[in-house]
Amino acid sequence: MPTYADGLMAGLRSRLGALAGQAVMRSVYYQGILHDNQRQVWERTAATGKVRYASLRKFVLYGLGDAAGLENRKEIPGSVYELAQGEIAAALLSAHAVRPDMPVVFVAQSLGGQVLSSYLYDAQKAAAGRAVGAGIWRNIDAWAGKALGRSLTASERVFLGGGTCAGLVTTGCNIPIFVAAHKEMHIIPIAPPTSLFKWINFYDPDDVLGWPLQPLSNGYRTLVEDRAINAGGGVAGVLARSWNPLSHNEYWEDGAVLDAIAAMLRRLAA
Repeated sequence: MPTYADGLMAGLRSRLGALAGQAVMRSVYYQGILHDNQRQVWERTAATGKVRYASLRKFVLYGLGDAAGLENRKEIPGSVYELAQGEIAAALLSAHAVRPDMPVVFVAQSLGGQVLSSYLYDAQKAAAGRAVGAGIWRNIDAWAGKALGRSLTASERVFLGGGTCAGLVTTGCNIPIFVAAHKEMHIIPIAPPTSLFKWINFYDPDDVLGWPLQPLSNGYRTLVEDRAINAGGGVAGVLARSWNPLSHNEYWEDGAVLDAIAAMLRRLAA
């Protein structure tokens, strides 16, 4: 749902108090790009196919289908990989228009951690003059011309590439699923965008879709702080979900996560 982050932003504003007015909050919704197609496949299957375990099949189709869809044929023009990156860029441009030099803190849930990491990794490759094989950073000028009808300013280009990013919080992150088959020497995280950059990764040991990142490679061990939590544990109404895989959807309701993001924002406002 496009309103998926409203509760998170409300919780952060409450914690920030008087500082909330200094924060420009934006959400990125790219699942509509994927789910409309997935819904059509499911409806055709349900109407004409003989399949069992409908709920489990829908979970696999939507959950694993998101990951597979973003990676499969991502190099073709107009791929869902490219379209998802375009949504990130659009949200950043909207924030840049309010305050061009603001430090940015990204918050990414589940597959969003992989999507955002790929976006920043591609942007850093492009900034270094290296070839990018897919997405908007393969030719950011062409993307801007098509999406905006103009060229990016120097300030916009830096901002869109994460050049002012001072923090990243990932929750229920599944980056390991995408890189675990590679040799450790090839598992390379993004470079710290700024000297202030801090990456906190929250995972629940009961969440099979949420993983620690430090075991991936030396690069991740240096860059990321993993924090194991019981997502949603102790909160009325979610106890039945806090101790099993359903905890994957509880991170943004957890006080430890909200407190950590708010602390990052307060640090940057000081």
